[in-house]
Amino acid sequence: MKITQIEAIPVCVPLKPGMTAKTAHGEHATSPFVIVRVHTDEGLTGLGEATVSALWSGENQATAMAVIRDCIDPVLLGRDPRDITAIRRAMEFAVKLNPFTRAAVEMAMWDIAGKAVGLPVYQLLGGKVRDRVRIKLVVWARDIAGSRLMAEQHLALGVTCVKVKTGLDPVTDIARVRAVREVCGPEIPMTIDSNCGWTVQQAHYCLRELQDVNLLLAEQPIPPGDHAAMAELRRKTPTPLMADESIFTLQDAWLLANHRAVDVFSIYPGKHGGIAATSDIVAIARAAGLRCTIGSNLELGVGTAAMLHVAAAFPEVDVDAFPADTIGPLYYDTDLLTQPLNLGPPSAVVPDGPGLGVELDEKLLLKYRVDR
Repeated sequence: MKITQIEAIPVCVPLKPGMTAKTAHGEHATSPFVIVRVHTDEGLTGLGEATVSALWSGENQATAMAVIRDCIDPVLLGRDPRDITAIRRAMEFAVKLNPFTRAAVEMAMWDIAGKAVGLPVYQLLGGKVRDRVRIKLVVWARDIAGSRLMAEQHLALGVTCVKVKTGLDPVTDIARVRAVREVCGPEIPMTIDSNCGWTVQQAHYCLRELQDVNLLLAEQPIPPGDHAAMAELRRKTPTPLMADESIFTLQDAWLLANHRAVDVFSIYPGKHGGIAATSDIVAIARAAGLRCTIGSNLELGVGTAAMLHVAAAFPEVDVDAFPADTIGPLYYDTDLLTQPLNLGPPSAVVPDGPGLGVELDEKLLLKYRVDR
């Protein structure tokens, strides 16, 4: 089997009314993606998805499509898509950055490999340890009334864990978290996510002030890079800390583990450059005695399916203790799949079909693509 074409399709999909995302990284009402289709000489096609938000990762649709055309195409055309290790090495040599773009292409290779043998991707990763993935829904960094309303809406859907965005202004952040706790009551687990928005001093202050809220964890309270500062924060707060923006590469994972800077890794294929790289980071967590959960960049269905397969395959991805962010399609006007994923809440169902277990709806793809 040989790769004959790598097709890159730019799409933009609006979020549902009232679901506009607002975090320390900014605010947006429409998300850009690049959908990847890898074609083969045997008629099998694999799907991938790049979430290309420049505010978050530095990638955008133009760079993703240029990298695929100019750097990835020349080194992958003619290769066997099932040789995933060799393909990963070739892409990493040709493209040093752009993890979301590389992940989209590699994701499609896993999809083809699974379809070729009639097995879901989680079986290729060693089999599944769970059929369902517990999720949490996000309350964006809105004013207090808006945050309370969003929390109420989430609870009405049956969610059993809520994440509150912080990192904009400490005083307002604390008020928002307390307001959501009032809505949720004492029994619903809550996490916060500052998206690097607090300084070290602000993080110490806010986590101290929020101790009585009984947070499940605090995600990326400070900017990446200062592992000693994160480790000191971890020592001084009873709230478990989770790394997100500070863990892209295998080296990032090793440094965080070596400094004992966090309790949990937030992982997902897009951020790490693919499913194989994500499994390597899980191995670091296993060796260090750390746990993982699945993070998110508000993916569509293809990217979310890849995340669900990772969550299904590894016991270290402890979504029962730390619910996952496999929630992106719930926030959009529509997904681009022929059959939407069952994302709950309270739990998402892992797809069982061959490969990633999803297929594109061609009419929806045409509707939302932005190059025509």
